[in-house]
Amino acid sequence: MTLPRELSFVDFFRLSAPYIHAHRGRTFVIMFGGEAVIDHDFPHLVHDVALLHALGVRLVLVHGSRPQIEKRLRDRKLKPRFVGGVRVTDRPTMGCVEDAVGNIRGRIEGLLSMGLPSSPMAHARVRVASGNFVIARPWGVRGGVDFQLTGSVRRIDVEAIKMRLDAGDVVLLSPLGYSPTGEIFNLSSHEVAAAAAAALGADKLIALVEGKGAVDRRGRLIGQLKPADADALARTSKHLHPDTTKHLEAAAKACREGVRRVHLVERRTDGAILQELFTREGKGTLVTSEDYEGLRAARLDDIPGLLSLLGPLEDQGFLVRRTRETLEQEIDRFVVIERDKMVIGCAALESFEPERTAELYCLAVHPSYREGGRGEQLVESVAELAQRRGIERLFVLTTQSQHFFRERGFLPATTRALPEARRARYDHKRRSKVLVRELG
Repeated sequence: MTLPRELSFVDFFRLSAPYIHAHRGRTFVIMFGGEAVIDHDFPHLVHDVALLHALGVRLVLVHGSRPQIEKRLRDRKLKPRFVGGVRVTDRPTMGCVEDAVGNIRGRIEGLLSMGLPSSPMAHARVRVASGNFVIARPWGVRGGVDFQLTGSVRRIDVEAIKMRLDAGDVVLLSPLGYSPTGEIFNLSSHEVAAAAAAALGADKLIALVEGKGAVDRRGRLIGQLKPADADALARTSKHLHPDTTKHLEAAAKACREGVRRVHLVERRTDGAILQELFTREGKGTLVTSEDYEGLRAARLDDIPGLLSLLGPLEDQGFLVRRTRETLEQEIDRFVVIERDKMVIGCAALESFEPERTAELYCLAVHPSYREGGRGEQLVESVAELAQRRGIERLFVLTTQSQHFFRERGFLPATTRALPEARRARYDHKRRSKVLVRELG
């Protein structure tokens, strides 16, 4: 059943409240390519940026300029030159780079300056600070190739950027860098974004990627990656869009240099940044060294989450009802899957030592996360824990999930297979099916 539009909005707004509080005062670096700037939906992206600014997020924007540079080269009948995927920037090409960057900067500043009453930017005029915040050095001569005015980031003027952020400005960084000798260099926007995020100690680097983003060979979005996995994916996956590969490399580098979380989000999805930042499921790929989602032993402070997770299943008759007091007494038996500080799955193990038998019970996964193999992960985790304790046989009692357990090695049995102490507590009114798995 589809919720009424008003209720859907209210629910979303309530669910986003923890993220609004968490993001306020944080520093985010948002990177997008020149393709985004020429897209007819680019004003929507700018409106979302303005909304983040209004919610108290400190923003640094980094833009690319590749298609704009290519157009100016064509218009001037100049031939682009790349070596190893890096542009060789001679002086005529540099003229195209400076022209393209200046045009993009003006467009972004203009959109953020809008304040028309009938637009999403009503009363939201945003001050933009741009300038020589990036100090660069020449790429130099590599493999016998002189890259001329192509450069790399030497350092970021952190103090100057933080001063503008403290003043309430949005800082705009272009893929240009300036040397102490007054030269201007053409830089990679991916490198600028990663370097800026690391130097500023940004809480997040958000990259709007071209193509479908970080997907596996079957085209399925990859929800989370460690930095090493992001590097490996960038090196070995020929099915990815070249822009995604560059973002994966930059994301891994930023994480290793201290950025807690890097989000890769498909640019063409309207409102993708808002969905990624203000919903638990997100809309893209998270690259992080942290355990964004993981399985661990339960703690007492998990009890509210366990009650919320188990309650609906108890109401439907899938599980036996347990009080808060019961959970407090049994908390040492539970393992949980936590995703971004929310308990989304659990299972418990009760051992019957004389018989070297144990019961797997209270297996539950939040409805929004049942497609990711988490139920099986919980079963196998509990089975492994039982084996480490010397348990030889694992059993479950279930009324409606027999097929799930049979597919995971449990075989039908009778109540005679239960340990005596558990058989004495068997509820004949529920008529639960008994299934047993030998642990070897």
